[in-house]
Amino acid sequence: MASSSASSPEQYLRELDPERKEAMEKLRKAILKHLPKGFSEEMNYGMIGYVVPHSLYPPGYHCQPSQPLPFMGIAAQKNHYALYHMGIYSDPALKDWFIAAYEKFGKAKLDMGKSCIRFKKAEHIPFELIGELAGKMTPKQWIALYESALKK
Repeated sequence: MASSSASSPEQYLRELDPERKEAMEKLRKAILKHLPKGFSEEMNYGMIGYVVPHSLYPPGYHCQPSQPLPFMGIAAQKNHYALYHMGIYSDPALKDWFIAAYEKFGKAKLDMGKSCIRFKKAEHIPFELIGELAGKMTPKQWIALYESALKK
């Protein structure tokens, strides 16, 4: 599945084939277990997104102010599972922590771009580590980091 037109995370998951659905449900559950209060789960950019809602950050995303401020997203792409984490892109210490923690997981080589982490197989996804990553930054911390990056 590339970008989905689903209107809710539940619909997104219903549209996946059973094997991919199972992995995505497990990933979603790990994220929701650790995600700090204030973030909101919704469909965002054709995937399940975790955002800072306009109620907490009225300006929204600078590229598209009508959209809430994105933080994380998960998607079942055609050839991989994708995790997008804007905080890991913006915070070198968080990125270093994740890379070191992932190396200990050791099931597959880390396939990571700036904010995208790709997993070819469900068994390569470190669900608890992703959950822990989701809990490492509050909405307030993310907003401060985001605004400091905009000022540069």
